[in-house]
Amino acid sequence: MEKRNIKIEIEDKLHDEILRSNLERFSEQYPAARAKAYANVESIEALRDDLKEMKSYSVSHIEKLADQFQESLEKRGAKVFRAKDGEELKRQLLEICRENDVHNIVKSKSMATEEIRLNDYLEEQGLHVKETDLGEWMLSVAGQHPSHMVMPAIHLNRNQCAKFFSDELKEDIPSDIPFMVQTARRVMRKEFLKADMGISGANFGIAENGAIGLVTNEGNARIVTTMPPIHVIIIGYEKLIPKISDASKIMRLLPRNGTGQRMVSYLTLVDGPTPIIHEKNGKMVEENKKVYAILLDNGRLKAAHDPVMKEVYQCVRCASCLNVCPIWSTVGGNVYGHIYSGGIGAILTGLLNSMDDFAQFSDLCIGCRRCTTVCPGKINIPDLIQELRNRRVAEKGLSLPEKLIFQKIMTNRKIFHTLLRTASIGQKPVKSGKFIRNLPLFFAKMTEGRSLPAIADKPFRDRANDLFKNNPSSAKMKVAFFSGCNLDFVFPQTGESVVKVLQDIGAEVIYPQDQNCCGKPIIGAGDLETARKLAMQNIEALEKANADYIVAACPTCAETLKQTYKELFAHDRIWLERAENLSKKIREFTSLVEMSYAKNKRLKTTHGAEKITYHDSCHMRRSLDIYKEPRRLLEGAPGYDYVEMDGADQCCGMAGSFGMKYADLSVQLLNRKIHNIKESGAQTIAVACPACMMQIGGGLDKNAPEIKIKHIADILAENISD
Repeated sequence: MEKRNIKIEIEDKLHDEILRSNLERFSEQYPAARAKAYANVESIEALRDDLKEMKSYSVSHIEKLADQFQESLEKRGAKVFRAKDGEELKRQLLEICRENDVHNIVKSKSMATEEIRLNDYLEEQGLHVKETDLGEWMLSVAGQHPSHMVMPAIHLNRNQCAKFFSDELKEDIPSDIPFMVQTARRVMRKEFLKADMGISGANFGIAENGAIGLVTNEGNARIVTTMPPIHVIIIGYEKLIPKISDASKIMRLLPRNGTGQRMVSYLTLVDGPTPIIHEKNGKMVEENKKVYAILLDNGRLKAAHDPVMKEVYQCVRCASCLNVCPIWSTVGGNVYGHIYSGGIGAILTGLLNSMDDFAQFSDLCIGCRRCTTVCPGKINIPDLIQELRNRRVAEKGLSLPEKLIFQKIMTNRKIFHTLLRTASIGQKPVKSGKFIRNLPLFFAKMTEGRSLPAIADKPFRDRANDLFKNNPSSAKMKVAFFSGCNLDFVFPQTGESVVKVLQDIGAEVIYPQDQNCCGKPIIGAGDLETARKLAMQNIEALEKANADYIVAACPTCAETLKQTYKELFAHDRIWLERAENLSKKIREFTSLVEMSYAKNKRLKTTHGAEKITYHDSCHMRRSLDIYKEPRRLLEGAPGYDYVEMDGADQCCGMAGSFGMKYADLSVQLLNRKIHNIKESGAQTIAVACPACMMQIGGGLDKNAPEIKIKHIADILAENISD
């Protein structure tokens, strides 16, 4: 394992203006391009379901498909090998090269060969290897690896490419794209003509007839697979599909999702040896070319039989998950990746390389779940990453600081809350109003570009009893308020607004004092045993409330209580039943209030002097599927004109501990959000998540103090008389 310093790598890429400009521009243009490509499709979801079903069937019958694929190819005259890992594949390939007196090799379309570092190995054996896809060729010259699975050199601009051309060819190459393409053709033509062997990957392999499919926008893959007298196919088990008709299920989605095209320039099907004319012993002869296929395992079959991780087989390597990923679009795939990039790359790294390699960059996934909305195979990428984190912690344990904080402090509510109260006193030397604007020494980076919220002098739990004196005498419902840590200790005034609004809709509100942190930070770190202890504490505390509803004004808490607790106790029948009963009562604040306001016809579109816009919490938008309700509440809020801003559902960069651990990267995501808020012209930004309020509020305090941030509960409470 190569030890990496991810923070230094991030800092380097954040100062790479070319990379950032390229990636940000592409990620901004991609959604519209994708939408245009799907304009003639009646139901994208139906296509995704078809692909998921087909790929799920394939992984469930993977050995059978592999046998059928091998049998079909061998009937056509090809030779098929199977390699359990990269080392075995290299030995097999070298033997093929020696048997056929191969000296010069051209390659196209193979991430699997990147995975096992095949080029380095072949060159060490004295073979001449040339990548022929333009992006791959330039990266090989530059000594770099792909930053994207479809567009490997997307992080480079034409001036950088011209320099690589010039360095490689020892001539002055201008930064004119058509000229560079023509130059590449001239150079590659010589390589094709002298090649003894062509090596390709495959986008899919069809068990029914032994054909492979290559999906490209360059013609090089066709030349690699046809001109040399020997063609070697290197294909992973996950690329196998049952029938030729199943290829259409991939082709309807792969181009649209990958590059925003309805169809690529070239779809090539290769199904075994074909006659070729080539020079042999000084004469031009016609004979059948030799075709070899090597099925690469390298962890794939183990994943296929894993009841959870087998979902990764639904990937078609379109890289649409990268195209919408806020982290990839900020630092690129060479940082957020190992061989394969982004969230799907983290999973593949853990399964195909090592868990140590996975662990070095897996926490760059912020769990925003944008990838799940576009993945053609409907892979739940954040959950698979979390599963691998859980397994790593189960195998290797937590760090000592994490053990102390999670297992000794957070599970002991009295100690945890006492420390928070103590912190509210200890912060006074650096506190300025409601914010901490500057921190000394090595903490300084945490307050660069944003202020941090101060812990309140008096938490919500100490204010609760006085508030409940205003409960309605004849209540329509009994509601237990689950505040979460932020509304309890950072934004208790917003907690007061929540209670006020709930009372306004006729609820008797209570606050179970034994409630603790929902456990999301611990779950995210992979310490499920400790998370279960916290979940038990909260379930018991909330059961005692005997309420009709349990309301959380933090979507992360709502998701954890409603969904994650059931997952934690999936193998504990008694606690699972209690978690399921609790889940039925959980309501996110805006969804409950909007339903009541609409029922009582209190939502009326009003117009006022102040423009207000809204930021979607990632958990709320994509986990709870709540986004219409808060907008309807804001559209009906007296004194405001609601305007929608660009990128409303893009992550603000907080993402729990990520915002502190990767402060520089977090602030870059925050800056995008601040820019979009300013562009909307709004004087107030509304949120429904206290963590987002913490992050965006801190950014506005430093960069746009004239813009206010308010939780929706605060906005609604403004118009309720005491």
